[in-house]
Parts: sequence; structure tokens; C-alpha cells
Amino acid sequence: MPRVAKELSALEVKRLEHPGCGHNVNIAVGGVSGLVMQITPRGGRTWVLRTTIGGKRREIGLGGFPDIPLATARDRARELKDKIWRGIDPVEERKAARSALVAAAGRGMLFKDATDHYLAAKLDAFKNAKHRQQWANTLKTYAMPVLGDMLVDDITVQDVLRVLEPIWQTKTETASRLRGRIESVLSWATVAGHRTGDNPARWAGNLKELLPAAAKVAKQDNQPAVQIDDAPRWLAAVRARSGTGARALEFAALTATRSQEIRGALWDEIDLDSALWIIPAARMKMDREHRVPLSPAAVALLNALPRLEGTALVFPAPRGGEMSDMTLSATMRRIHAADVAAAGPGFVDRVSKRPAVPHGLRSTFRDWVAEHTHFPGDMAEVALAHKVGNAVEASYRRGDMVEKRRAMMAAWAEHLTGKKIGRGKVVRLG
Repeated sequence: MPRVAKELSALEVKRLEHPGCGHNVNIAVGGVSGLVMQITPRGGRTWVLRTTIGGKRREIGLGGFPDIPLATARDRARELKDKIWRGIDPVEERKAARSALVAAAGRGMLFKDATDHYLAAKLDAFKNAKHRQQWANTLKTYAMPVLGDMLVDDITVQDVLRVLEPIWQTKTETASRLRGRIESVLSWATVAGHRTGDNPARWAGNLKELLPAAAKVAKQDNQPAVQIDDAPRWLAAVRARSGTGARALEFAALTATRSQEIRGALWDEIDLDSALWIIPAARMKMDREHRVPLSPAAVALLNALPRLEGTALVFPAPRGGEMSDMTLSATMRRIHAADVAAAGPGFVDRVSKRPAVPHGLRSTFRDWVAEHTHFPGDMAEVALAHKVGNAVEASYRRGDMVEKRRAMMAAWAEHLTGKKIGRGKVVRLG
């Protein structure tokens, strides 16, 4: 029979010392077969279980003394021997656990750090520094207060909803873009190995079931627009005002373009001889070049503008640089307020009765096309730089269709200036 080691007490274990030889010594402490205390020549003490696993002699460390007292060492030894009896290799099990711990530590990335890594990896994909800043600022403003300090692997659908729900009804377009940006960051984190499972910011089959469609919400809160019949009176009020803001607003109405496209317009984008404004893809919302045929009224406006030295901007701010969006909005508010002060009705949206805003001028144009002309709706959508069917869009980007859009924009300018089109008169497509 194998010799059974004497079962030492806690006090006896505490008193064990190295015998003075030049190597480690193992002293059996009893209680569990194979449990020894290993003592180094310098007095270090470690618990070791000496056993056999799969026919091979193994030594398994159980921790140091006195951090691991005798009773705990015996309990650990018994647990390991029980696993061995059940066919489990505790050494390999421990290796797997350590590997999983290391992997988990590597995946332990905060959402704010994942955003920084994503932006760095995707820097070349952004149109320009301003777009990248807008992209990051949206996340900083709305997502970071909720998700910033969360591990990406811990973020759930409910966490994403806590970000989106407060602004889904009131700032629908921003919320919709924000959702896509959160999804992109989490997708990067998944591929990079920092999270697993489904993307909680995914729309289809996920948030789609919990939030109303952005398009339906947006329809409930359209931008206030100048009414079609009020448009000529509104343009006359704009023309009566001086200043770059008024001229930019007038040009925005004549071209049915967005504020950001007007404010960033450059002289070298405009060919006055051909009456054509080509807006590069880098400045367009849909990331595609947009050609705007200019009506005679729009060309006359541009010809009357001064070209300031030191800037290529068509509508520069008074102190230089790009005009702010607030300049156009403030001009619009002053026009409305002046009309009301003169005992007029002002310029309010037909449905919401709210004062019209610059972006609403595009809606006025679209409604005019639908209600007062026979120009095709798809042609109006292309003029607004909206996404339409690929085949339709391709056809409208050919030169002959640009000329047909030129006729539409000329007719629109005539309606705004009140020259030829009266109330109820329909413009036909020639």
C-alpha cells in the first residue's frame, strides 16, 4: 500500500521551513493524497497537487501560502481530484479559461473607443472633414451620454432605444441617421472581435418592430412651406431686401436647392454662359453630382452679384467664410414678421400654420409642379436631388432631359416672379 502522509495542522504547516539544500523541496501535508507544500530556498511557499492525468504525472499549482490557507488548499485539491475522476483534465480546463479571459479582456471595448477606432478606419470614406465632424458630433450629442461608457458587447436593443426614442418623433431625420451610425460602429466592433451576436441597432427585423417608420413620422412634421399662391408675393418681399442673406434665399427659391448647397456654392461651379450650375458630389446629400439648369431670373441674379476678392464663395458671410444656416433662417423670419407688421397674413404653412422656413421652399416647388403643371413628378424629384428609380434617374441625367428640366425651372421662376403664370393656370410640358 502507498504510504499515507501525516495530516499536518495549520500551525504545523505554518512552521514548515526549507531544510537548507539548494533546490525546492516538497513536503506532504496530508488530508488529500498528493497535496504538498513546495518551499523554495528563499522561503517561498506554494501549494502543489501531484497527481496522474491520463497516465501522465502532473503537478498542478493551487496558489501561494499564506494567501491560500491549508483548509482552502485541501478543498481545491479535492475538487481537482474529483474532476480527474470524472474524466476532466483540470490543467487544460484552466488553460481554456485563461484564454477566454484574455479574449474577453481584448473585447472589452467601450462604445466611445469603438467610435474613435471606426472613424479612424473609415476616414477615407468620408467626403470631407466637415462631414466627418458632423458624423462624430451626432454620436457625441445623442449616443455618448447613454452608450459612451458601455462595453460594446453589453449594448442591447433597449440601450439603443434609450438613445433614439427621445428624438424619434421630434428630430426624425437626425434620429434615423444616428441609428445607422450606431449600427455602423457596432458592426465594426463585431468584425474587430470586440462583441458577438446580432447588431442591436439593426433596423430590419429589429428596431423596425419597435419604432414607427421614419418616413411616416417625417410626413407628420414637414418643414413649414410658403403656400403656392403666396410665393410671388414672398419673392417680391425678398427682392425688396438688401444683403447677401436675401440674395442667397432668392437663389435658393429659384433653384429649389438645399441651404447647404447654396451656402457652399462656388463661382467655379457655375457656367453663366451655359446657365448651368454643377454641384460636386462632395457637397451633395446623396453623394452624387447634381446639375441645376439656371433660369434667366437665376442668371440675372448671379450677374448682379459682386465677386469679392479672397473668396470663391458666391454668397460669403459678411466677415468672410461660409454663410451660416441661421442667416437664411433669420432672413426668412424677418420677411414674415415684416409682412405681419404691415397687416398682412405673413407667410405660413397651409397645414401647420407655422411660419415658413428656407427648407420649405423645396416643398413649395414640389407642390407647384404637382398641382399647377404637367411636368412629370420624377423630373421634379431629380430637380430636388431626391433618389428615384435608377432607370428614371439615368434618363434624366442625359442632356436632353436637363433641357426639359431647364424649361421646368424657367416656368417655376416665372411663377415666382408673377410674370406669366396666374392663379390656376397650368403649365404644360412642351
